Amino acid sequence: MRLIHDGASGPTALKPAPATAGAATTAGAAGAAAAGAAVRRTARVRRRATHRSVRDHILHALPCLAALLTAALIGFLIIYILVMGIPHISPDLFSITYNSVNVSLMPALINTVLMTLLALAFAVPIGLGGAIFLAEYARRGNRLVGLIRIAADTLAGVPSIVYGLFGLLFFVTMLGWRMSLLAGACTLAIMILPLIISTAEEALRAVPDAWREGSFGLGAGRLRTVGRILLPSALPGILAGVILGIGRIVGESAALIYTAGTATSLPTSLFDSTRTLSVHMYVLASEGLHLEKTYATAVVLLLLVLLINTASVVLARRLSRKVRNV
Repeated sequence: MRLIHDGASGPTALKPAPATAGAATTAGAAGAAAAGAAVRRTARVRRRATHRSVRDHILHALPCLAALLTAALIGFLIIYILVMGIPHISPDLFSITYNSVNVSLMPALINTVLMTLLALAFAVPIGLGGAIFLAEYARRGNRLVGLIRIAADTLAGVPSIVYGLFGLLFFVTMLGWRMSLLAGACTLAIMILPLIISTAEEALRAVPDAWREGSFGLGAGRLRTVGRILLPSALPGILAGVILGIGRIVGESAALIYTAGTATSLPTSLFDSTRTLSVHMYVLASEGLHLEKTYATAVVLLLLVLLINTASVVLARRLSRKVRNV
């Protein structure tokens, strides 16, 4: 407000002064502040988007890098074994009789197949039955079931040398089986049992509950539901555990040295000492006299594992089709 003077009579009244300039200045300052805040918000959003994009790229690149490193390491090992072993493969290496000249691996190869089949014959029925009980028959939340799972997980991490000492004390000494094919197979069966139980249980639990409810609704019992619905659906997961068990059996040496021995001949009974391919490689490498034959044996062992895994996958697919068509 300010006084407005009339020329003769002096100040006549208080009138508000025009505020157009001040209002314009205030509005301009407010607009500039708002524009600055908008620019700062936009910059913050862009920085966050940039940081998020960089973080996403890093998180995507790390698994890819890990996969590439793993594949490169496995590829290097396979190529190294093939390069070092293939030139030393000869017909004498597959002679049915072992001696110090030919250092034949054929008896060890046959013993490996026998040991694998015998160990799986013991471990798969017991492990699959235990998995079915834990997944389908045992009450959830039962403390005993929890203790069984803890024991299985603990046994899965026990070193193989401990299993070998147990087999030496129990099967070889207490039961009087001596170092034999049977003692080695039973020790390996106990070794892979936790692996088969855990993988088979997870495979059974992965089957949707709606399939169980549908089977029960049609009047099928629990046993029929397990045999006709759950097992065919869980067969790929069960097979994965069996394949992992085969890999551990074929590559095991520490436990078999104490339970199966290192005999180079073919067994004539379950109570004869045997030597598998992994033990054969260990003995040759320890002697240091036939290292080139050790690499050749590694090539044969690699091909054997590949053949067994492929045969297992083909067999599981055929069994799955046959069971589903019944």
